[in-house]
Amino acid sequence: MKKIVFLILACFSLGMNAQNAQKAEQLLNEVSKKVSSYDNMVIDFKYALENTSENIHQETRGDASIKGDKYVLNFMGTTQLFDGKKVYTIIPEDEEINISNYVAEDENNITPSKMFTFYQDGYNFDWDITQNVNGRTIQYVKLTPKDSEAEVKNILLGIDKETKNIYNLIQTQPNGTKITITVKSFKTNQSLAQNLFTFDESRYSNYYINRLD
Repeated sequence: MKKIVFLILACFSLGMNAQNAQKAEQLLNEVSKKVSSYDNMVIDFKYALENTSENIHQETRGDASIKGDKYVLNFMGTTQLFDGKKVYTIIPEDEEINISNYVAEDENNITPSKMFTFYQDGYNFDWDITQNVNGRTIQYVKLTPKDSEAEVKNILLGIDKETKNIYNLIQTQPNGTKITITVKSFKTNQSLAQNLFTFDESRYSNYYINRLD
């Protein structure tokens, strides 16, 4: 009798897990559809890195302009520009620029243009908690890498249930380090400069240019 009850409970649990995964995937699909409808996005965000066991807590701000795969990211005193082919990392403090080819297969870094679509491959989905943040209903979806050797333990993606826009991303690493990116301002379909995603080497005549590829 106990075995029968256990089997019933196990089947019920599996059914609930499947339903939760389906709900999570449906919500993520709605987010992807919404993002793909924008011509461009301009984002201000807060970045926080925390590891309580190591007594580490760091916070900073950044901003990004995104159009398709192209982006300009201003973060921690550097500017990173991706023109669709190459990544340009501009470091004013050192008067140095690193230029490298874009590696599409590198899944470790969630770039600005990938932040809203990275979850489409390589993750299992699960429906997580719901929070009220200043009157906004934020639904969290838990993403767990399918690769057991991934450098990320899991990611919580907070989604505004009304707008279907991403509110924040919480990445937990195996060593307990937690990285949180919170969107503070989100604008779409802005009037961007035509050459915003074009690297103009003539503007950096005094810089050392390091061509990595």
